[in-house]
Amino acid sequence: MNLYLDSTNNQKTILRLDDKEFTQEVSSPREQNILGFIQKTLSDIGKTPKDITSIEVNPGPGSFTGTRVGVAIANALGFSLGLSVNRQKEPVEVVYSIPPNITIPK
Repeated sequence: MNLYLDSTNNQKTILRLDDKEFTQEVSSPREQNILGFIQKTLSDIGKTPKDITSIEVNPGPGSFTGTRVGVAIANALGFSLGLSVNRQKEPVEVVYSIPPNITIPK
């Protein structure tokens, strides 16, 4: 089963499992629970992470935190299941629309 994950919108997560699409919308980015959404969706259709055979993730650009978290989850699942993400052996890197500004210049 192919898993596709898009969390670039920090108020909407899109999850595709083969040809079925599931979305989760939240009113605040703080409510976004991507891993919980994946786990619940798999459980609802009677599957487990071991049923995943390939992983694809939208690396961005998009919401800074939503994109980072989605890519990190895809990379972690790929590592733990022994699968490539976006058909590459190396971890997928986030694509930012602008360089991240997370530290104060010295």
